[in-house]
Amino acid sequence: MTFLQRARILLCLSVPAVFGACALPEPPNPETTPPEILYNRALDLLIKNKEYTKAGNEFDAIERYYPYSRWAPRAQIMLAFTYYVKKEYDDAIVVLDRFIQLYPGNTYAAYAYYLKALCYYDQISDVRRDQKMTVAALEALQQVVTRFPLTDYAKDAAVKIELANDHLAGKEMSVGRFYLRQGMHLAAMNRFIRVVKEYQTTDHVQEALYRLTETYLILGLTEEAQKSAAVLGYNYPSGKWYRKAYNLMKKKTNLALNETKKE
Repeated sequence: MTFLQRARILLCLSVPAVFGACALPEPPNPETTPPEILYNRALDLLIKNKEYTKAGNEFDAIERYYPYSRWAPRAQIMLAFTYYVKKEYDDAIVVLDRFIQLYPGNTYAAYAYYLKALCYYDQISDVRRDQKMTVAALEALQQVVTRFPLTDYAKDAAVKIELANDHLAGKEMSVGRFYLRQGMHLAAMNRFIRVVKEYQTTDHVQEALYRLTETYLILGLTEEAQKSAAVLGYNYPSGKWYRKAYNLMKKKTNLALNETKKE
């Protein structure tokens, strides 16, 4: 069950007689209105009316006027959620960090860590751009897995970690191919080696091994090229990148034999 689904249930169970009509009454005075009334009104604004800014304002009012009530942490986490829905990720992260600091043992702590990770994850950009959000997402997702390993949040975080790693590997490959085209062979080689060592579970490893084979041959490091091709063939014998590496090595070997015969 998602957090928003639980929020819907809370809306149904808490003070059910307050909002019977579709249209909400005028905003109540937060200083004199009980926090549970404010909370359920804010949920109505969020879920039924999709008035995210108004809902956020009312969740924020609960925290300000009733900071020691049991509704305060709920309101704070829902305030963060409204920011997230509006894609105001920086504001959401600020609220979530405060929640984590104030309520580390709260029922919604796991969700707070998870939502913070999503704030970074949803900002992951194209591999051609800076990947600082991908790195931040990985760190936040790993915290979810480490702190709450038995939760559904951890399961989803683990999947997203693999996707984020694949994204970072794609970035390394993009840069490596650029260096290779520019004739910056050592710089390209270092990028491909990093993919092989640090992103072994991604699909980019096959191409990285092929590009290493290609780069080593350009640099005249035939033995190293053979090793890369052998690793590629051992792990991915049916892959297209191994076939390309095999043909590349075969071509290089034939050229070497022809040169020897000419001599």
